[in-house]
Amino acid sequence: CLYFIVNSNHMSYVFLRAKVTNYIRTFLMNNKFLEVETPILCSKAGGALARPFKTSSTFLNRDMELRIAPELFLKELIVGGFERVFEIGKVFRNEGISPTHNPEFTMCEFYAAYQDYNFLMPFIEKLFKGLVSTALGSTKCLIHSKDVATEIDFEQPFAKVDIITELERYFNVKDIY
Repeated sequence: CLYFIVNSNHMSYVFLRAKVTNYIRTFLMNNKFLEVETPILCSKAGGALARPFKTSSTFLNRDMELRIAPELFLKELIVGGFERVFEIGKVFRNEGISPTHNPEFTMCEFYAAYQDYNFLMPFIEKLFKGLVSTALGSTKCLIHSKDVATEIDFEQPFAKVDIITELERYFNVKDIY
């Protein structure tokens, strides 16, 4: 592609994305998750609050929608007896476009039967620590927001907070639960 000939420094983003995707896939598979592919064309897209892209099937002679999330299909697999499933795949949301939002993007969703937040918190912490370290060569990274750059060290234990307490503090209210 001519774009990368002219902007060869942007090739690093393609390699970084491949590293990230590969790490997530390997991490999940090493933790006994099964990678699956679920339908992209649906009779009715669901699993998220988003406006779907609409298309049609000539062969089936019916309207179709491009998926907005793989969630419902993955949950059906869990109900069907698969204990751990994940998918890394394209989703399509017919909503605005901006420098931070693309209507077509790659999403990773995973589900584990019989697990709750006590499983998920250390699992996600381990995933992020390994991902940042593998992708960037360090557990530290800079997050840019407007004109401010903040360094985050993923080696540090993640803060664990009570959601009700934090909501009460943020909104300055008492006994919301």
